[in-house]
Amino acid sequence: MFGLLGKKSSAVLGLDISSSSVKLLELSKQGDRYKVESYAVEPLPANAVVEKNITDVEAVGEVLKRVVSKSRTGLKNAAVAVSGSAVITKVIQMEGGLNEFEMEDQIALEADQYIPYPLDEVSIDFEVQGPSETNPDQVDVLLAACRKENVDVREDALEIAGLKARVVDVEAYALERAYTLIEPQLDAQGEDLVVAVVDLGATMTTLSVLAEGKTVYTREQIFGGKQLTEEIQRRYGLSLEEAGLAKKQGGLPDDYEAEVLMPFREAVVQQVARALQFFFGASQYNAVDYVVLAGGTASIQGLTDMVEEKTGAPTLLANPFADMSVGTRVNASALGNDAPSLMIACGLAMRSFD
Repeated sequence: MFGLLGKKSSAVLGLDISSSSVKLLELSKQGDRYKVESYAVEPLPANAVVEKNITDVEAVGEVLKRVVSKSRTGLKNAAVAVSGSAVITKVIQMEGGLNEFEMEDQIALEADQYIPYPLDEVSIDFEVQGPSETNPDQVDVLLAACRKENVDVREDALEIAGLKARVVDVEAYALERAYTLIEPQLDAQGEDLVVAVVDLGATMTTLSVLAEGKTVYTREQIFGGKQLTEEIQRRYGLSLEEAGLAKKQGGLPDDYEAEVLMPFREAVVQQVARALQFFFGASQYNAVDYVVLAGGTASIQGLTDMVEEKTGAPTLLANPFADMSVGTRVNASALGNDAPSLMIACGLAMRSFD
C-alpha cells in the first residue's frame, strides 16, 4: 500500500524523467556541504513521455540504461517523481500519540474518505508535519495518493535499466527541497519570503509558489521549449533533431534572433505573467518577492531580464550547485549549463540525506 514518498535507505540517484529527457544526479555530503559525484542527461525519443506520463516503458528503460552508463555511477537505488497533477494531497489531523504502524492502520481504514479512487488502484503514503495548530493533542499528517499505474510504470522502466525505485516522490516536493539550496542566493532572506519558481520544460510550464519555504500553490500549463524547436524546424526546413541541436549550439540564419527567438521569449514572459495572475487571483497574495526560473528553457539568453521587467520582481536563474564541489567524473561547465534543468533531479538526489 505505502509506495509513495518512500522510506529512504542509503544513497539514491535522483532521476528526473521529463517529457524530453532523463536527468541523473548523484550527490554526496560532508558536514553541511554537498558534492556532485555524477550527473548525466540523455534525450528521450519523441512521445516516449507525454505530458509527464510514460507511454513507452521500453524506450524510457533503454534511455535510463544509457544515462546510467554515461554517468559512470555505481548506485542502483533511485528516487523518481510523479507530477503534481497525478497526486492528491490532503492534510489530515490524527492523534499525537500514535506510532507509525498505528497511523498506517488507521489511514488504511479511513483512506476512502479522502481518496476518490478505489483503494486497490492507488499508492498512498503519509508524513507527519508536526503538531496541529487547532488542537495540541493532534498532529497534522500529509496524506499523498497517486494511481498505482503511475508508480508501477516508473518502477518498470527503472527495472529495465537494472535500477530499483527506493523513493517515489512528488515533483513539487523535490523542487521544494532543491529550493533550500537557492534561498541563500537571494539578497533578502527571511521567514516570510514569497518566491515563485517557474519550471520551463520542453512541453510543460509549472509554477510553484513557496511561502516560508513551503509550497502553497502549484499549477501546470502546456507550454514549453518544444514550441521554439518546432518553429525553428518549420522556418528553416530542419528535422526536429537538427532544430533541437541548432537551438542549443547556434549557427542559425541572421534573422533567427529577431524573427524567431524574440517572439518566443515574449511568449514565455506572457506565460509567466499569466501564471502569476492566476496565483494572485486564487490566493491572498498580490505580489512575489522573487521569481526563480528553472527548467531547460530558462537558460535562453535575456529571459531573466525580460521576466524581471514584466513582473517587477527580482528574477534569477536557478543553480542549485552554486555552493557545491564537483567530483572527478563530472564535467563542471556542462553541469553549470544544465543547472536550471536539474532542480527536480537535485531535490530527488537530496532524499539520500533525509
